[in-house]
Amino acid sequence: MAAKLKTAILGATGYSGLELTRILERHPRVEKPLLLQRPSDGANGNTGNGALHLEEIFPELSGNGEYPLHVLSWRELKRQGVELLFLATPHEASRALAPEVIAQGLRVIDLSGAWRLKQERHRAIYGFADADEARAATLMEQAIYGLPELNADCIKKAQLVANPGCYATSVILALAPLLSAGVIDREHGIISDSKSGVSGAGKSPTARTHFVAVADNLSAYSVFEHRHLGEIAEQLGLKDEQMTFTPHLLPIPRGILSTIYLRLNRAMSGAEIEQCLREFYAQKNWVRVFPAMKLPQLRFSLHTNYCDLGFCLADDCRRLVMVSCLDNLLKGAAGQAVQNMNWMFGWDEREGLQ
Repeated sequence: MAAKLKTAILGATGYSGLELTRILERHPRVEKPLLLQRPSDGANGNTGNGALHLEEIFPELSGNGEYPLHVLSWRELKRQGVELLFLATPHEASRALAPEVIAQGLRVIDLSGAWRLKQERHRAIYGFADADEARAATLMEQAIYGLPELNADCIKKAQLVANPGCYATSVILALAPLLSAGVIDREHGIISDSKSGVSGAGKSPTARTHFVAVADNLSAYSVFEHRHLGEIAEQLGLKDEQMTFTPHLLPIPRGILSTIYLRLNRAMSGAEIEQCLREFYAQKNWVRVFPAMKLPQLRFSLHTNYCDLGFCLADDCRRLVMVSCLDNLLKGAAGQAVQNMNWMFGWDEREGLQ
């Protein structure tokens, strides 16, 4: 049997990092990952709350052995034979770290938004200040957008994979087949009304994600300004004005449901829409297409790596509503990162995710 792949995770203390740790631990081709933290996260190997082990932060890991957190050291990564580093770090940290990781000869899957956006006008929303602008620009061109259903061949050879955003994944997978078929009236505009559980906002508490603000509530945020809007437009080849994306915060822990409204440029039947979706995602393991008028629900995709797609077509055969559901921590983050790893190393994309 071939030696198992050695991986490391920087940022395992977040929700996506925890899910990534769990998946890699059970992956048949991967050794238990080395868990890392930046020196700035705490002195003497401690996290900000003084914990030395991940199970002290996430007690649900208790009883499965120890999960020590190590301070990032290139020498130690080389000594242990690590070949792939997952960055589950804030956008700014990933932007600064990735060039150095690549220089060390490691392959990288970055779960942040640091390397997703090719166009400067979209990337400006992050306000990155690159220490070496030329180096960052070169790496930006080399980075592969890690949506396997669209970019599997490029992912295989990638040194740096930019894992897609959770909202963006739900919207892109819903629209890509119809845009590819050229049946959407782009000038009429597309509207995505997307709702996410609170874990999508990250682990650090804020006034907006506090229990008192979230419970028994539903709120819209970042209207016309969300970071995933540029990501959606770039990947689908849309003009910014052709896409209206409004995210909402649901009073639940996890999951995304995107309801997408569009107009077709010709009359189509429900059977034609369904055939378009099924043909586009034939042999794609992690997209499930529902029959016409049968819509997915959040509970169907939670705790899985599936993106579920359904639709309803109006009587005029031109107005179409798409519904896309996924787990924001799995297909929207950690699960998709492992799916990308499987492609990078030539394995079945379902490995470790079933």
